Amino acid sequence: MTAIQEQRRSEVAAPARTTPRKAKREWAGWQFTAPFAAVFVLVFIAPLGYALYLSLFQNKLIGGNAFVGLDNYVHALSDPQFWDGFGRVLLFLLVQVPIMLILALVAALAIDGARLYASGLFRMVIFLPYAVPAVVAVLLWGFMYGNNFGLTANINHFLGSEVLQPLSGQWILASIGNIVTWEYVGYNMLIFYSALKTIPAELYEAAEIDGAGRFQVIRAIKLPAARGAIVIATIFSIIGSFQLFNEPNVLKPLANNAISSYFTPNLYAYNLSFAGQQFNYAATVAIVMGVITAVIAYVVQLRGTRKEDR
Repeated sequence: MTAIQEQRRSEVAAPARTTPRKAKREWAGWQFTAPFAAVFVLVFIAPLGYALYLSLFQNKLIGGNAFVGLDNYVHALSDPQFWDGFGRVLLFLLVQVPIMLILALVAALAIDGARLYASGLFRMVIFLPYAVPAVVAVLLWGFMYGNNFGLTANINHFLGSEVLQPLSGQWILASIGNIVTWEYVGYNMLIFYSALKTIPAELYEAAEIDGAGRFQVIRAIKLPAARGAIVIATIFSIIGSFQLFNEPNVLKPLANNAISSYFTPNLYAYNLSFAGQQFNYAATVAIVMGVITAVIAYVVQLRGTRKEDR
């Protein structure tokens, strides 16, 4: 009986001894993620929460900073300047993004085809503009676009008339699109090229046995394999288009008549905050634009994953 009682006592006591170890294992995961969680809260959750807080208030002449609820959001949704800037970036997205992604995809297919001479150098040359700081890239193109100096001025002087006016109101959006395309074609090309390199060699061998041509291989093997990368690049490009700020902000001194203070929603929010001291309404504009961007990006991702599942 004594031996049986000791065995039962050991069985009862065993879980009590393992519980602290299990608790330590559970806390170990939190300890590893704690640095990231702290940074995430400080740089993302806290600013977002503060922006939401600001958007619910309004600085009035009498009474100071007063709670107004959703009045700022109602004002933003009926603000013609906000929707003018939104329509401009939407047009920019619909025209510039397809051109940029098609050029990047063609470059990736050319490099992956193993028929391009000095493909490594070609890949480096296309990717090099992405390594240039964004402000430097815009300044570079801005001086090339200048009406009184740079490449555009020299061409107009040679032709004897102002044929090229990239900083005019009619062409400024296309000029910005050219800068963004020059900057990010190499970045998207690298995404597509990485996806193409994951295609098994057996698929190419099977296609060669079946007598498939080069364009048939691209249509039946390469493009389906790169579909996930295309969806990702499209989502990144959509977010970047709606966040368009750096290029018009840097070019504004050179094209003051063509770039207004509400040229893009982000530029509008920036000028409201730092030039107009309307911090509450600027936060509202930023939040509304962020929600619109998130919804559109989610819809594109949803449609892309559905097509990929098929």
